[in-house]
Amino acid sequence: MSGVGKGVASSSIGKILQSKGFSVNPIKVDPYLNVDAGNMNPTEHGEVFVLDSGLETDQDMGNYERFLEMNLNSEDYMTSGMIYKHVIEKERNLGYRGKCVEAIPHITEEIIRRWEKASDEHESDISLVEIGGTIGDYQNILFIEAARTLKIKYPQDVIFVIVSYLPVPGSLGEMKTRPTQNAVRQLNSYGVQPDIIIARGSQPLDHKRKEKIAMACALAPENIISAPDIESIYDVPINFEKDKIGSLILKIFHLRSKTNGDGMRDWKDFVHKRSHAQKHLNVAVIGKYFDTGDFVLSDAYVSVIEAVKFSSYWKDANTKLTWINSKEYETGERKISELKNYDGIIVPGGFGESGIEGVIMAVKYARENKIPYLGLCYGMQLAVVEFARNVVGWHDAHTAEINQNSSHLVIDIMPEQKKLLEEEKYGATMRLGAYPAVLKEETHAFVAYGQKEISERHRHRYEVNPQYIEEIEKAGIIFSGTSPDGRLMEIAELPKSAHPFFIGTQFHPEFKARPLHPHPIFNAFIDACLKNK
Repeated sequence: MSGVGKGVASSSIGKILQSKGFSVNPIKVDPYLNVDAGNMNPTEHGEVFVLDSGLETDQDMGNYERFLEMNLNSEDYMTSGMIYKHVIEKERNLGYRGKCVEAIPHITEEIIRRWEKASDEHESDISLVEIGGTIGDYQNILFIEAARTLKIKYPQDVIFVIVSYLPVPGSLGEMKTRPTQNAVRQLNSYGVQPDIIIARGSQPLDHKRKEKIAMACALAPENIISAPDIESIYDVPINFEKDKIGSLILKIFHLRSKTNGDGMRDWKDFVHKRSHAQKHLNVAVIGKYFDTGDFVLSDAYVSVIEAVKFSSYWKDANTKLTWINSKEYETGERKISELKNYDGIIVPGGFGESGIEGVIMAVKYARENKIPYLGLCYGMQLAVVEFARNVVGWHDAHTAEINQNSSHLVIDIMPEQKKLLEEEKYGATMRLGAYPAVLKEETHAFVAYGQKEISERHRHRYEVNPQYIEEIEKAGIIFSGTSPDGRLMEIAELPKSAHPFFIGTQFHPEFKARPLHPHPIFNAFIDACLKNK
């Protein structure tokens, strides 16, 4: 079912296969009719993850990149909307030479073409295709049909894995296998027999239930993999290997491991650091997408959370994140002075007017009280707005996103983007994907990266207004990272003489943070928090 952990399972299988010497490429299938994930509400669907190419994707692509330590391509993500749009446009351009275009075979053929292209682009040994949603959903049937067709095309080269949840009803206290049996029967009705069942549940699966599932689903007991709830998703590959899932997959494919020894050693070292960190930090995350309950927070900002974790673990620290709705500072429900109790403050990305003045209050408090501050995208823009208001003295300074009538629009849309907006071409006005930047020496940013040229991923529409840059810099902000032509401000910071660590990035560094290679900006922030503590 949706949300049960297919993305983490796919990522973990990929990590295990990598450890055995095989190159892999993961592919995420979202059955939505959305053409990409860009317009999806983060509190409902989770974070929008941006690739180097600029494609806006599902958050599972972030899991893939983090687990597999690789940058993915646009070919590695697809939605029903993408598939239908391509087929319809091809038909309109006589690409089918007047044939009657139907879901089968034309949609399924396009799905398979994309899977094969993704594999070719990576030149990988093994592709992992995750089909989103729940067995029985109308919208993912065509993707399952495409997979079934692929199995017919390459009978020795395709295996099926189903991730199924085994509930333990409180009144019974017994793990029930019937929902999994029914899910497999539903899959059988599509002409697909799973080769492996990953049995998700609150508790480990005992051998008796493995035998019961195996008998009901026509599998050997060793093909049933126990996947109980555990403390961290990064323990999942290690947990899967207890049931030897890697060797099982290779056996089904008639392959042998290419490595000797423990190919998971570096991963295990990382997991050990996570569970044995000695230091403790408290960091406040002040943002907007907090109104629908705690259960959505980790999805709305998942890459930020993971980036903080990675840098913390490698600094021998565990960081507790406290989520603060900025609107509560505006209404007085919370006192801004509570921020003195935190070792650092993060303002992540976002869009829109809600809660903005509360964020600006928090930025001011962090600046004046020398609390380490990290602003990401909107967090950088609002740091510039706060500085312009309270240091430069432009009291109505604002971003054009919120107040077009401000006499000092320190954050605005570039002229060429305004023309596109006037033509209602909204999709073409965002800066998406990887862009280069040049760093100024002897700044926080340069020290963090240890190099002069970087590349980072963007997802925003507004920029620091070039006409105010000179005056803002005179007042004390350093734009320590800019586009190569010097036109776009990529990083803003306060000098070390004015603040121990106050930095904002126009880009989203969290998209490039990896467990084994934490991001330099987050490393520097955690260092500053430890010193502040």
